[in-house]
Amino acid sequence: MTFALTAEQLQLMEDVRELGRFELAPLAASGEPGRVNRPLVRAMGEHKLLARLFPGLAEGSRGAVPALELCLLREALAQVSTHAETAFAMQGLGGTLILRFGTDGLVDEWVGAIARGEAVAAFALTEPAHGSDAAGLELAAERDGDGWRLSGVKTWISNAPDADVYVVFSRTTPDARAAGITAFVVPGDASGLSGHRVDLMADHPIGRLEFDGVAVADDHRLGPVDGGFRLAMETLDMFRPSVGAAAVGMAQAALHLAVVHARDRKAFGKKIKEFQAVSHTVAEMATRTQAARLLVYAAAAQYDAGAGEGQTRASAMAKLFATETAQWVVDRAMQIHGAVALERGHPLEHLYRDVRAPRIYEGTSEIQREIIARDLFRT
Repeated sequence: MTFALTAEQLQLMEDVRELGRFELAPLAASGEPGRVNRPLVRAMGEHKLLARLFPGLAEGSRGAVPALELCLLREALAQVSTHAETAFAMQGLGGTLILRFGTDGLVDEWVGAIARGEAVAAFALTEPAHGSDAAGLELAAERDGDGWRLSGVKTWISNAPDADVYVVFSRTTPDARAAGITAFVVPGDASGLSGHRVDLMADHPIGRLEFDGVAVADDHRLGPVDGGFRLAMETLDMFRPSVGAAAVGMAQAALHLAVVHARDRKAFGKKIKEFQAVSHTVAEMATRTQAARLLVYAAAAQYDAGAGEGQTRASAMAKLFATETAQWVVDRAMQIHGAVALERGHPLEHLYRDVRAPRIYEGTSEIQREIIARDLFRT
């Protein structure tokens, strides 16, 4: 497969970068750190950016955004505003599950509002004792008449506790691991649901949720009882390449900053780009970034082609390589800049904090290696 982007795809990325740079980044910068930025989300809705996540919604289609287009959108946004990119991605992750697996009533109630930026969505999988081992989650969903009662804790959930709607993965069959998990749609104002913000090194909206017998109607279930783990993994297969794409966007931003600085900065009587240690580092940064980009595009294109064989491995490879690469590229860019990049508020100081999380969420780098190895040994 080749990945020379079309003129339309290149123009899409340029348009999104311009929107991000001039409209979204100022809104992102003015938000309260660590809390959902509703003006930012509304602006993405007003500019029809969020609608691209659900392209057939107006015609009643359940089709989600193509994986490659999702990658292009996230890469372009991450180059100019990591906060805008995160807000965009979380709308997609929560909304896509409702769109693909929810009843018509749930789709009508939530997906349009998510696309317009009027409702904030969240994906609630992780628990205090179950991060990488998602199949072991414990939040209990017990039958209560025609519905369910949810009790337990979720943590490190994006947009919590401020989201309007959560997709919550719960234990419906004890001791069944992956075979006993069911997904539910839970409104943010549900009785018995509470939570608080978790303060992380990157000031994204992340929080903890506590479910104290939260009542959920059976028609708020996504997919079959005990079928939720498969829905989560299918969705992550689609979104993991785009996590890599966001990392590529951050790497590209860092690379650009390094090139400009090396071209303009003088030391010992000459531009620092003339020192081989600097020029070769920049060359390596560019090469690794492009390699990560192509791996991401390949995994996304494979998903869009419906080539199920090897898809999980391809998505894991894309996320692994791109996120590890981005961490290295941002670190090298800081080294080229020297002490100025350590100052609070410098673009690289911001990128350095933001680039660390993607190596952990939606499956750590170690889990991605495990996925890849297991798939290889099955063949």
